[in-house]
Amino acid sequence: MALPTIGTTRALPTVVHLDADAFFVSCELVLKPELRGTKCAVGGRERGIISSASYEARACGVYTPMPTKQAMKVCPDLVMLPHTAGLYSRVSRRMFDLCETLTPVVQRNSIDEGYLDLAMCGFRSVPEIEQAVRALQRRIGDELQITASFGVAANKLVAAIASKAHKPRGFKLVPAGTEAAYLAPLPIGVLPGVGKKTEPRLRARGLARVGDVLARTDDELEALFGGGWREVAAMARGEDDREVHPGHEDAKSYSQQETFGHDIADFAEIERVAKRMVDELLPRIRADGKRARTMTVKVRYPGMEDSSCGRSLPEASDLEAPFYALMRPLLRAAWTKKRPLRLVSVRFSGIEDPAPQLEMFDEAAAKKRRLAAVLDRINAGGRKPVVRHGHQLGRSLTE
Repeated sequence: MALPTIGTTRALPTVVHLDADAFFVSCELVLKPELRGTKCAVGGRERGIISSASYEARACGVYTPMPTKQAMKVCPDLVMLPHTAGLYSRVSRRMFDLCETLTPVVQRNSIDEGYLDLAMCGFRSVPEIEQAVRALQRRIGDELQITASFGVAANKLVAAIASKAHKPRGFKLVPAGTEAAYLAPLPIGVLPGVGKKTEPRLRARGLARVGDVLARTDDELEALFGGGWREVAAMARGEDDREVHPGHEDAKSYSQQETFGHDIADFAEIERVAKRMVDELLPRIRADGKRARTMTVKVRYPGMEDSSCGRSLPEASDLEAPFYALMRPLLRAAWTKKRPLRLVSVRFSGIEDPAPQLEMFDEAAAKKRRLAAVLDRINAGGRKPVVRHGHQLGRSLTE
């Protein structure tokens, strides 16, 4: 079905931007509902960083990616929550699956953010669109116990600005044709490309609001923004011709890291932690229907110097065993200084689609893959795995 348009502009606001609120924290609070309404954050303890903070914590000055040590100073009663392996990707998939019950045109930008296109859904009025999107917002809250903010507009630029400007639990619909009027009173910093360093400089030159851009002449804008002045002016008018692309780009890599509560010099303990990361990353790779060819191990010393080493398998795999065999030599190659470690990380890259037609020639690998799938199902949903490998039985270094 052709998009309803007036000239090159949609006649109805059929582009939706979804932005989950404090996503990692919201997911953790489903498991610990008693902490709702408190100052809490997800991240590494003591020497890690904040990856997500509740809005109560943000009100105290906690932000991402603030070092945890600094966050505890600005908010002494901050409750720190560790990452729950696999939880966020599962909730994200369910959230976007719910979006696809409204429209098949869903673009998953990241784990907690994306666009929907309602043009093919047959809506004939703004009230119909608002009713449908609000119903989706309520359903996400009811079924997943998390909140998300929604912006609805005639294009991606304005929809994204609207959702972010009204967080948390926000909903803003900008009727087609009113984009410039909606943007005009907003801070200039809402425009893409205007960062925290650029915004004060523009304010000093009299550009505090988006509408101030349109009050300047072309020559003045060129003097301020150089060759990109036309793009800035177009954004200030709320113009954007990007389409919503269904699906999302496949992951180019999968990674995880752990910052220790104290420096660790025990090789066996570091190896155990790194193998546990393999155990947590491979189920994600299998869930996405992918295989990895390359594993890279990175270590960080107390002085913040990093060292890494990677190696590729002859054929991409989604099984733990081939990567276990690489762990010890990679760790030894990366950890060359006789000093304890502050951090270790594992990264999988060279992500490929499987070649199912080859399975008939490797029945042993097929059996291992079936067993892995069973274990993934058993372990899914819990904070800790039900079935563990031997190296998972030790105490976490961050507990």
